[in-house]
Amino acid sequence: MSYSMEEECNGQSHNNSIEDGGTQLPGHTETDRLQQNKDTVFFRDGVRRIDFILSYLDDKDGEKKQERRREFEANLKKAGLELETEDKSDSDDLKTYFLKIHAPWEVLATYADVLKIKVPFKESDIPHGQDVPLEWLSRPFRLPEKVMRPQPDYFTSPFDKDKIDFFLIKNQDTFFPPSTRNRIVYYILSRCPYHKEDRKETDKKGIKRLLNNGTYTSAFPLHDCRYWERNTNEQCESERYHLYKNWARFLCFYKEQPLNLIRKYYGEKIGIYFAWLGFYTEMLFFAAVMGVICFTYGVLSYDDNLTSKEICDPSIGGSTVMCPLCDKKCSYWKLNSTCLSSWQSHLFDNEGTVFFAMFMGIWVTLFLEFWKRRQAQLEYEWDLVDFEEEQQQLQIRPEFETKCTDQRLNRITQEMEPYLPLPKKCGRFCLSGVTVLFWMLLIVACITGVIVYRLAVYAAFASIMKDSPTKKIHLVGSLITPQLATSVTASFINFIIIMILNFFYERVAIWITDMEIPKTHLEYENKLTMKMFLFQFVNYYSSCFYVAFFKGKFVGYPGNYTYMFGKYSRLRNEECDPGGCLIELTTQLVIVMTGKQVCGNIQEALLPLLRNWWCSRKARKDQYSRWEQDHDLQNFSQLGLFYEYLEMVIQFGFITLFVASFPLAPLLALCNNILEVRVDAWKFTTQFRRPVAAKAHNIGAWQEILNVVAILSVVTNAFIMAFTSDMIPRLVYLYAYHPGSEATMSGYINNSLSVYDISQIPLLSMPEEGAIPAWFNSSFITTCRYRDYRYPPGHQRQYSHTMQFWHILAAKLAFIIIMEHVVFVVKFFVAWLIPDVPSEVKARIKRERYLIQEYLHNYEVEKLKIQLSQSFIIEPKPGVCTATDMHDVLSECL
Repeated sequence: MSYSMEEECNGQSHNNSIEDGGTQLPGHTETDRLQQNKDTVFFRDGVRRIDFILSYLDDKDGEKKQERRREFEANLKKAGLELETEDKSDSDDLKTYFLKIHAPWEVLATYADVLKIKVPFKESDIPHGQDVPLEWLSRPFRLPEKVMRPQPDYFTSPFDKDKIDFFLIKNQDTFFPPSTRNRIVYYILSRCPYHKEDRKETDKKGIKRLLNNGTYTSAFPLHDCRYWERNTNEQCESERYHLYKNWARFLCFYKEQPLNLIRKYYGEKIGIYFAWLGFYTEMLFFAAVMGVICFTYGVLSYDDNLTSKEICDPSIGGSTVMCPLCDKKCSYWKLNSTCLSSWQSHLFDNEGTVFFAMFMGIWVTLFLEFWKRRQAQLEYEWDLVDFEEEQQQLQIRPEFETKCTDQRLNRITQEMEPYLPLPKKCGRFCLSGVTVLFWMLLIVACITGVIVYRLAVYAAFASIMKDSPTKKIHLVGSLITPQLATSVTASFINFIIIMILNFFYERVAIWITDMEIPKTHLEYENKLTMKMFLFQFVNYYSSCFYVAFFKGKFVGYPGNYTYMFGKYSRLRNEECDPGGCLIELTTQLVIVMTGKQVCGNIQEALLPLLRNWWCSRKARKDQYSRWEQDHDLQNFSQLGLFYEYLEMVIQFGFITLFVASFPLAPLLALCNNILEVRVDAWKFTTQFRRPVAAKAHNIGAWQEILNVVAILSVVTNAFIMAFTSDMIPRLVYLYAYHPGSEATMSGYINNSLSVYDISQIPLLSMPEEGAIPAWFNSSFITTCRYRDYRYPPGHQRQYSHTMQFWHILAAKLAFIIIMEHVVFVVKFFVAWLIPDVPSEVKARIKRERYLIQEYLHNYEVEKLKIQLSQSFIIEPKPGVCTATDMHDVLSECL
């Protein structure tokens, strides 16, 4: 609801000095001082504010570019903008020209009316709300009130040029804040043509095309000051400095974010991103605490794990001979070689994991529902309640206007507008769909290649890591097994492939979206969001889905193994460790998730440090002007926030879709996000040029993506607990198949391993002579064990599934149904119980709308009274009703 009314430097004092007509202007003294170091945001006269900067190089063969610039700048002047050029001889590199643009009051007022920009007309008298109980507990985390609320709240209304006296215009130079001014100027720049009057070329329009063809090298609004020091004029609000001091420094990681100041300086679109990121990080704290509790339970119950004790027991695991895990190169091995991995698996695969998986299903719902409430509160506070996406629909992309030459009548506006015919739209849509499908299949092909690597390299690792007479089978030292070596190397290779493919996906997604020619910026962002997330979803999660739901599920049994590309490919499908595949899913998740976060932070923070150091040294030179300082910063593109959202949503998928395999994932995400908030803040305040302000009242298409991921996470975690974890088979054994009257896990390992006759192993699968370990004696060892529930050799149904297998399968399906229904019922109940908009916000919105209507009504009545009275006094005519009579009639109508 609040509106920015900052008092920019030199605004009122300069106007007063000029009006007084004195020979010694106070403003000029300040201007002369600023002129020496050029660190100013004003024209040379010290009065007109620089609203936008265009830069260009004077190329040797740039006659066409010069012609375009002349026409473009001439049209800008016709549009009412004022220009001032800084010669290249005054620039630091002696090559760059800088064109300074100022929008006078008439231009600002006209386009504020066109864009329906809301401005204040009365200071709000609605209190902020009641004091929070135990507010003293939050004082260490709070920022000064001046930073949190940089301006008072106002009642606002869309600007109307015909109602100038209705609005609170104390000073026309400072009425529109810089964020609004640069938004209006950019709107003009994006639609201003650069062709001659006698040549109406529709494609020669807009600053974006001029940037693409090299006519201009950059276009940006200015920061208000250097980030490490205040503005030289004490009357100027150094908002960038305050943001850096109270928000961007890592030492402020425990402080709240100054969202109102962020919104005031950068606009609502960036403000809503940081509000969402901060809220997401706060909610991660509760998930991280519960994950740590679950992991702690696994550590505390470490000594009670009878299953791992049996695997490690020399008399049980040491005497259990297992069948080869691959053909020829792999040999027989002893069960106790997986002792370490079984203990590791218990840390994440225990009874507490079931509770944690259900908790996360409910946590996701609470996060999304409470975010809707927080979002509604921000909409009210930031005066976005009546902001509709339809307002943006009126702002057609310049690219759409350029490429779509067909015209049709808009039934709403009754004006001719460009449109894309249906046949062309269908053709572009089909080409887009085929391209998306092709690249998704490419991802699947790469994942298949990694799986082939796993199958092929496992035999190599098994051959290298052969047993010695004094050490356990397949062990190097006491830690690395062929399974672990294969899993870790495959995970790293998969991560490298992911990063390489990401480089191409970004460009492909942008190319496809540009080809579809979306009509509005909102439509463009939504289409690009869906394509990029689809690519990233398949790219990042495919390997985890393979380990969770395919590895070890289609293995077969000795003598009848299943091969990936047929029997003659010799690529036998992977088996799970006797302790289950969950630990391997954990390894895959940790490597991909942690690797992505580390690489992202290095790319975002560490690499720009050198560049920032160099620019900071240059910026301390007195002659290093404000526009040159900002010109040397990175450009904040239109898709800047897109990549920030994408990074966080991919992380959200990791901590929800596969969290049952790694309860510490929310803790890793929390630590990363605490750093991410400050890294992003540091980038915005120090590394990026000031972006053009834009409005947004929600996080757009990302909201629907989060909802889909939340629903999918319930299903994936239920299947992980049922089919990837070893929890259900253990529970079935504990309550139905344990020997004796006392429920115990003793004997579970022997029960879960089937028996196979070594003499029946086919020659193609029989281990080679050199691969057979020294301890293996074929005279005494005639059978081997494998992970499955099948009848032993000699039984009338030998090697077919036992009844216990079907009981376990039924229990798994029952668990999935029960868990999904329980979590979904709780989710829907919680969603119904928590309203999207707080009741207090609803009441405030109604109260404010009532007061605004009342003020508007009183203004119109008073204005009409004045008009009628003036008409009666100036030109009274007989036979015409008096002002009093007309007022009475008007009052009755009102």
